[in-house]
Amino acid sequence: MSRSILVTGSGGQIGTVLVKKLREKYGNDNVIATDLRELDLAGPQEILDVTDVARLEELIVKYKVDEVYHLAALLSSKGEQNINLTWKINFEAYKAILELAVKYKIDKVFFPSTIGIYGSTTPKQDTPQHSVFEPETIYGISKFTGELWSEYYRNRYNLDVRSLRFPGVISHEVIPSGGTTDFSVEMFYAALQTGHYQCYLEADTMLPMIYMDDTIKAIMDLMAAPEEDISLSLGYNLSGFSVTPLQLYNEIVKRIPGFTISYDPDDRQKIADSWSETIDDSRARSDWQWKPDYDLKNTVDVMLANIKVS
Repeated sequence: MSRSILVTGSGGQIGTVLVKKLREKYGNDNVIATDLRELDLAGPQEILDVTDVARLEELIVKYKVDEVYHLAALLSSKGEQNINLTWKINFEAYKAILELAVKYKIDKVFFPSTIGIYGSTTPKQDTPQHSVFEPETIYGISKFTGELWSEYYRNRYNLDVRSLRFPGVISHEVIPSGGTTDFSVEMFYAALQTGHYQCYLEADTMLPMIYMDDTIKAIMDLMAAPEEDISLSLGYNLSGFSVTPLQLYNEIVKRIPGFTISYDPDDRQKIADSWSETIDDSRARSDWQWKPDYDLKNTVDVMLANIKVS
């Protein structure tokens, strides 16, 4: 049975890769990529500002959409620079998607949440699925609010909403921007281009990470799982491995001798200090058999093998 899938934020770090994988599975013409700008992607695409609800509804009707992946978002650091816009994109647009999903009987909705929902009162080690959530950025606030609405729409309207709490995503396809975990990608490019990296976090700041291939696998496995195996619409805890800037540097320098690093923490340090260090993702493992394929060492290997520098 063919599916009509709408992806918002298709030009972002995850969207760029996810659209390609969805098209491989469901067919090129069945996945509609949307973004604020025209994308270098074959197949159907539409210009969409996700805060334009009328345009969003127009596309849902035009393509008879069965599934929506709402990836459009402003991330932690950039979000603090424009809190009102972050709220509109990260939550208000998502709330409109939920309403349209009920109106047009959309089968499934995917909502990416984040470790940014954790705050300084959340246990930092093995952060459990259910815990204290007092996010300290508008990014975290908007995403946790989205999680609560996901669960509400599941319980009230029987809407099949599925969500993951992403850690930092490491990828060679697209360089991220505006996030607190961006050092985990920037460091690779610096090692290959200049031989030195100045890190905006302290050396021992540990944060959860995940490699892009595992990110895409988690999304597609979650969305393909039988509905009876999905026990919640709050974001599932998800993790690949945890790492500090110093630990990542030590792995890279083994492969690129002479690479150097310095540290000059900026305002992202405060954000990182409020987040968890390690994540308990046992609920995802038991519900839909989540298991990452990449640890720190093979992530470093594949990143250095695939990054193209001029």
